[in-house]
Amino acid sequence: MIVVTTETIVGKRILRTLGTARGNTIRARHLGHDITASLRNLVGGEISEYTKLLAEAREQALDRMVDEAHEMGANAVIGLRFITAQVMAGAAELLAYGTAVVIEDRE
Repeated sequence: MIVVTTETIVGKRILRTLGTARGNTIRARHLGHDITASLRNLVGGEISEYTKLLAEAREQALDRMVDEAHEMGANAVIGLRFITAQVMAGAAELLAYGTAVVIEDRE
């Protein structure tokens, strides 16, 4: 499935717009990672534990969005966006969404 942040796909024509496809995940911080992150915050640098956590959350939300788009009958998603929101102390939601479409090659 083609997934793009743009509203069009070069060389493709949109035949049908099927609606918004979404995928989300909610992740909580881990106490062990928080301790390591606090120590790293003292000396500076990337907090790799959180970088990995966010990367995994993005991929899971994206996979879920693609699955939903596929179930809608789409073969592409345009206008991909990500949103994050804190749902409680120590837990955040990551949402991926875009417009599920059916495309074909331009002639």
